[in-house]
Amino acid sequence: MYFVYVLYSLNFDRSYIGMTTDLEKRLYQHNTGRNSSTKPFVPWKIVYHEEFPTIHQAREREKFLKTAAGRRWRKSNIRPRGATE
Repeated sequence: MYFVYVLYSLNFDRSYIGMTTDLEKRLYQHNTGRNSSTKPFVPWKIVYHEEFPTIHQAREREKFLKTAAGRRWRKSNIRPRGATE
């Protein structure tokens, strides 16, 4: 299985979208600074995820969530606890 996930950094009011086969391991990597694009904004928490049977389906969903339409969808459907949006 493949997962598309949305991380949220409450300390910096930022989101990150990614894809993985192991959510717990990937969150650990983000929170221990093993990803240069998320390292400055730790700690992160997973606020949303979806599961897909193929890497192709997961990649397409990840690409959509990173578009302007995907940002609008995230804003109306994902409410990180404690966020000020």
